Amino acid sequence: MYYSTTYSSPIGKITLACCGDNLVGLWTEGQKYHGDTLPEAITENNDMPIFDTAKTWLNRYFTGKKPDISELPLAPIGGAFRQSVWKILREIPYGNVTTYGDIAKQMAVNMGRQSMSSQAVGGAVGHNPISIIIPCHRVVGSNGSLTGFAGGIHMKIKLLELEGVDMSSLFIPKKGSAL
Repeated sequence: MYYSTTYSSPIGKITLACCGDNLVGLWTEGQKYHGDTLPEAITENNDMPIFDTAKTWLNRYFTGKKPDISELPLAPIGGAFRQSVWKILREIPYGNVTTYGDIAKQMAVNMGRQSMSSQAVGGAVGHNPISIIIPCHRVVGSNGSLTGFAGGIHMKIKLLELEGVDMSSLFIPKKGSAL
């Protein structure tokens, strides 16, 4: 069974989901793909210990602390390719960004290939079911474009600013699917 609760954050209402002891989802209100990785319905239950742990982590995060991802038992649901991309996302340091292209290069090496599609990586990043904690907001276009965040560009900007990212070389694209 899957359980959910909500958390009021500085960026709006967040829904958390778990499968007992592991966090399987974190979605912001209105986020694309909200809950789409869960194979069955979610039952609201505010008394799960993992939710208390996750809320404490989020409190620390939103007050400018740098809580470590390893403090939370995460179990995102997805295939092997997506899991590999999400593993790379977990390694992006707080306050830093990387590009879809850099992740594609790392995935190519990990898979023993000459190259990997940045678009395939973008699809996996966009379907990350535990946003913020698995920091998909830290991924930008190779030209500095703030694109590809299922929670919306303005939320991506808020999260990056919260982390103290140097925004001077980053920009909102004039057009694109993530606007």
